[in-house]
Amino acid sequence: MLRHYGKDRFEVFSAGLKPSYVHPLTIKVMEESGICITNQYSKTVNEFLKHDFSYVITVCDSAKENCPIFPGKYNAIHWSIDDPASVEGTENERIKAFRRARQNVLERTNQFISSLSEQ
Repeated sequence: MLRHYGKDRFEVFSAGLKPSYVHPLTIKVMEESGICITNQYSKTVNEFLKHDFSYVITVCDSAKENCPIFPGKYNAIHWSIDDPASVEGTENERIKAFRRARQNVLERTNQFISSLSEQ
């Protein structure tokens, strides 16, 4: 979302502690918002340990607790977002969880962009 709504203001990287695949329901709910992520793939955070970042945003509590330290000075930001992939139930219940997570990320992304615009 930061890549999409931030336009050219940000160089965005995404990675996980235990990468596997981009969940099909994530792809679906992002497409509902007009954002195509079908070409995205899961990457390990270790790929980026030599990069300098201005901001490192973690989006789950486990990532916050276990995220490695990156070189240089950066702002660490944490967004505690429930993992929709952990929700069990009907297809409808699961898709609702992914939509809630999408909305949460959208709101926080917009707040982040706005906060930088005010600086």
